[in-house]
Amino acid sequence: MSVVKWGILSTANIAKKAMIPALKNCENAEITAIASNSGKAEETANEYSIPKAYQSYEELLEDPDIQAVYIPLPNTMHKEWVVKAAEKGKHVLCEKPAALNVKDAEAMSEACRLNNVLFMEAFMYQFHPQHKRVRELIAEGVIGEIRHMRSAFTFKFDFEKNKQNIRLDKNLGGGSIWDVGCYCIHSTKYILGQEPKEVYVNASIHEGFGVDTKAAGILSFENGMTASFECSFEQPMRDFYEISGTKGTIKVPFAFRSDRFVDGEVSIVILDEKGEKKKEVLKGNQYEIQAAHFGHCILNGEKPVYSSEDTIRNIKAIQACYESLKLNSPVRL
Repeated sequence: MSVVKWGILSTANIAKKAMIPALKNCENAEITAIASNSGKAEETANEYSIPKAYQSYEELLEDPDIQAVYIPLPNTMHKEWVVKAAEKGKHVLCEKPAALNVKDAEAMSEACRLNNVLFMEAFMYQFHPQHKRVRELIAEGVIGEIRHMRSAFTFKFDFEKNKQNIRLDKNLGGGSIWDVGCYCIHSTKYILGQEPKEVYVNASIHEGFGVDTKAAGILSFENGMTASFECSFEQPMRDFYEISGTKGTIKVPFAFRSDRFVDGEVSIVILDEKGEKKKEVLKGNQYEIQAAHFGHCILNGEKPVYSSEDTIRNIKAIQACYESLKLNSPVRL
């Protein structure tokens, strides 16, 4: 079987804990090199048996053996390194959010198009089989016509111990909406299959860090559907969504971090009009499925299911949320 040879730009925790193990388990992937500007490349390469370690991102991009790169750098660095990777002929899988504004996202997409390489933003959760099943149930009319969807992604963050964390750095794209609220917004659009026409958001801004540490919002759609979301660094771990229709409700209790469970095994719950429940269990490693899909697209010249156009639309919606917060009023898209 043909394989894609990968390079990893950065020794970030998400790379070490999730993507490197996922790529190592993919039949169509081979990790060739890792690079770090912090001097940790060799240590990480030894830990994960990666053949090459580079002391700069530029060196890795010059490696002719590497076909694709995974970029888990801070949000504000994505554009620079996506463009540089594309110019070196490397396909790019970039962590979410790919950019902090539409202009940068469009520039990244255009650089990849001009250099004939594939680009995909790493919203890994969407590759878990449970979401495809939810969409099937909706299409089958199991819960009737959708009226509302609500979602939440929250976790408790120790601000005192993590003062230097990029999630709390305003200049690096920190804040709960960019970090976890983006999943709620993305899943709403993905499951409902529509773009919001208006958003309204309220949030708590940390006095010291200047970033939103808790936020809640309402999204309105053309056909009358509505959606609500909340995201937070101040509350215990929750990562769910539920869709309410005229005939019932679908609940997805572990929507975004199914990787917390063995084999990614989670369940979805379907409630009918009488409240009677039916449960379906699904499993899968969302990081592995994501990596395998992107590798398949590279090897077969296919377009990823999650396109750069989808990324641009999602960033537009998130930007509108921040604009609403700034204006303290609804914002139309």
